[in-house]
Amino acid sequence: MNLFYKLFAKNNRENFDISNLFWSWIGSFLGLISIAYFHKNFLDDSDLLLVLSSFGASAVLIYGAINSPLAQPKNLIGGHVISAIIGVSCYKLFGGNLLLATAIAVSSSILIMQLTFTLHPPGGATALIAVIGTPQIHDLGYLFVLVPVLSGAVILFLIAFVINNIPKNRAYPEAYKNYLKKHYQRYKRKRLKKRRKT
Repeated sequence: MNLFYKLFAKNNRENFDISNLFWSWIGSFLGLISIAYFHKNFLDDSDLLLVLSSFGASAVLIYGAINSPLAQPKNLIGGHVISAIIGVSCYKLFGGNLLLATAIAVSSSILIMQLTFTLHPPGGATALIAVIGTPQIHDLGYLFVLVPVLSGAVILFLIAFVINNIPKNRAYPEAYKNYLKKHYQRYKRKRLKKRRKT
């Protein structure tokens, strides 16, 4: 068992404890079930499963690897939205040749995410879905960017913000964690000053 802990620590920046594993599971379950529930009347099952596969990959990052730069809200939301716009555009421009359209969509979304500092690996899948999805997804056009992509990313983020900040050993996003550290240090200094005066 000791070897397992060492291997986990070597390959994972997250704390290995039961609480961390439990909240990762709860967050990812709530995030994906919420996306499925809110979009079930908007997309048929096959398209919803495609969208959930992309958001499932996002769930791994924002619930299981919350300290990763790729899991931060700017990356989660920006990466998905940028990739969706590029995917829809590529389908509209190159839809006659799906192989070309998919290659351009994914590679372009990676490039633009890198240039905008919003790299989020599941964004590549979002661009791909915009191209290879069923006619229902294609008929959405740029509405696909808003629903289900933006709405799904926002749902995942809101649940991540709540769930990842319940236990004391987790804080998400990184900016919020930094805010808490500064606030806590200020509070700690004030308490020390009060003790010294008394």
